[in-house]
Order: sequence, then structure tokens, then C-alpha cells
Amino acid sequence: MGTLSNAKIDYSVHPRVNSHDPVPPRPKPATPAHVITSDAEAIEIAERLAERFKAGAALRDREGLLPIAELDEYSQSGLWSINVPKAYGGPEVSYATLARVIATIAAADPAIAQITQNHLAIVATVDLDGTEEQKKLFFSWALQGIRYGNAFSELKSKTVAAFETKVVFDGDDVIVNGEKFYTTGALLAHVVPIVGVDENGQGYLVFADRDAPGLTVTNNWSSFGQRTTASGSVKIENVRVPRARAVHVTSFDHPTIGGPVSQIIQAAIDAGIARGAIEDTIAFVKNHSRPWVDSGKETAGEDLFTIAAIGDLKIKLHAAEALLEIAGRSIDVAKTDPTLETVSEATIKTGESKVLTTEIAILATNKLFELAGTRSTLAEHNLDRHWRNARVHTLHDPVRWKFYHVGNYYLNGVNPPRHAWN
Repeated sequence: MGTLSNAKIDYSVHPRVNSHDPVPPRPKPATPAHVITSDAEAIEIAERLAERFKAGAALRDREGLLPIAELDEYSQSGLWSINVPKAYGGPEVSYATLARVIATIAAADPAIAQITQNHLAIVATVDLDGTEEQKKLFFSWALQGIRYGNAFSELKSKTVAAFETKVVFDGDDVIVNGEKFYTTGALLAHVVPIVGVDENGQGYLVFADRDAPGLTVTNNWSSFGQRTTASGSVKIENVRVPRARAVHVTSFDHPTIGGPVSQIIQAAIDAGIARGAIEDTIAFVKNHSRPWVDSGKETAGEDLFTIAAIGDLKIKLHAAEALLEIAGRSIDVAKTDPTLETVSEATIKTGESKVLTTEIAILATNKLFELAGTRSTLAEHNLDRHWRNARVHTLHDPVRWKFYHVGNYYLNGVNPPRHAWN
């Protein structure tokens, strides 16, 4: 944990979020990314990278520094292609392993973990909806280390699932026009997949180059949490893309794992936030906190109430992590045999996981200050980033609706709706 460095920062090398610093498109990898060969290797690499990312996480959050070097190392590690199918040269790890990888990275820096979310969900969408040629192309890009950002959600549409961005077919091309917000990953991506609809309301995922004419990514993410995700806006003005890069999305018209895959990554990020907060709570109590005057103890770590509270946090964290793994295994089953029953089961289990990971993330980041004491609020520690990150990220797909869908499933046998937010 430690305190933040006061060393002078070169902002030309480390551009900030929500600023006017120029952030040009990132160069595509000069060498192919590593290709992971097993679930065990994926976990080992995630744990190694997490140690590196954790070291600068507090400073990046405080200064709003974009994790440019970290993302390059992350995507070159092979972790961005772990759900590419084996048939196309990928590792195709279990979704339980994928969730564990994301939670591990999120415990170190949840902003970096969130930037991965859309890329991995896009890879899953290509697997579900892409033509054979599209799968070969987009999977090969992922294996090379190409990063996919996103241009999905819209700030002015009536609901998160309503899209005003238009796709028009023109010979061998498609032309896209619209405006997006919450575009996590787009700023530092190599390719920006855009969600739009044609004149018949059919949805498409259009893969545009980050430097495509007419595509403008604005570095205007100003949230108090998950600051360095750079989840700003994208303006799309007559962006012309080869028609072969437009994936017709139909995976929510029938039972598929599209929704649960998106959701388990979100749940994993919250589990990681909780784990990181609990680790920092324990370290602070051991190394900085004073025992309360009425405890009669020599150290804060001997306080009976603190001990019990840490036990409670750990139990709740382990329960959330266990359900995260159960959800991942249920997605694996539904992927192999995508029926209404298996997909509904995966959706419900993932929803249950989202509830527990949300609850422990909020609880742990609140308890940090209660247990560590007033000095833990000092700016030099920047521990409030844990609460800010948890509060902001857990707003993604509200859990109040998870309770409803889970209860309706068990009580009334009603299968949950199918979309990317469930």
C-alpha cells in the first residue's frame, strides 16, 4: 500500500483523463502477443501482472494518469485473448478462470480490469454472431494483441438498450453515424467496435479503426470513480467501414451466453475491488492504526471488534468469490449446450454472483475507514479510491433488478430476460 510518491510527473508521457492532453491512437503491436496455453498459465500471468499494476494504482488514480504502458503490457501478455476458441488458435479458458483473472487484476487496479471488459465481451459476441470469415479475422486480431474498445451506450437515448446510432449499407461498405458515451477502452484501443442499427432496427457491431476518418474519441470522463478507465465519448460522423467488418448481432434473439459473459466480468471487477480494499484494510490496521482507548490492547490488530469485522469481511468475500466460480462453470455448461434451461441457469447464477460481489465491494470499502481509523482518510494514502471505484462500478447493471429476476425464476419459474445487462 504505502504512501503516494511526490515525484514530479511528466504529463507528456503520462496523459491524464478528462483533460486536453493529446491522446493519439495507440500504435498496433510491433510483435504478436503471447498466446496462453492453459487455465493455470492465465492465472499465473494475471497474478504476476497484478503485482506490477498495484504498485502505481494509487498514484494513477490520484493524478488521473492513463495506464498506457500497463495496458500495452497487459494486452501483450495474452490475457486479452483467453476466450478465443481453440479452433481458431486461442486458449478458450473456462469462464470461471476468466472471472478469476479479471478479479485478480481488479484487486490491483479495477480501472485496468474494466478496460478489458468490453474487449472480452466483444470476442464472445464474435464467437456467437460472426460469420466464419469474421471469426477468422477478429480472433486473429485479438491473438495478435489488437485491443478492442467500445462504442456501445448512448447518453441521450431513452434507455441503455435504445440505440440511435445508424448503420447504412453502401455497396461493399457500411456508413455509421451517431454519438456514444461510457466508451470504456476506446481511447486506448486499436479498433473501436460500434453498435448501431439499420433502417429495420437490426443491430450491428461495426469494427472501425481507432484512427478512422470521422471517428472522434474525446477524453472527457469526469466520474469520481474508475477514473482512469477513460470512459468518455465517441462521435461517429460518416465513418466508412468495409461491410465485412459489420457483425449482425442476433445472439439475444435466442438463448446464448452473451448476457452472462458480460455480467460475470462486471461481477469479477467488483470482487476484485473488495479484495483489494480488504487487503489494504488489514495492512493499515497492522502498520498504522492505533488501538481504541477502551480496548485495553497494545495494537489495533488485537481489538476484538476489529478482528470479528475482518472475519466477517473475509467470509463474505469468499462467499462472493465462490459464487463467481459457480457462475463461471454454469456459463461453461451453457456455452457447450445453449438451451433455454442452461442459459437461464447461467444468467441466474451470474446475477446471484453480481449481487454478492456488489454487496461485499460496498461493505468492504466502507469498513476500511471504520476499522483503519481517521488517519486512513489522509490524502497521502488515497484509500478513498476503493470506495469511489466500488460506488461507481457497482452502478453498472443495478442489482435491485437482479433480486427480482432471481426471485421470479425460483418462485414463478420465469426465465430471466436476455440482453447484455442481465
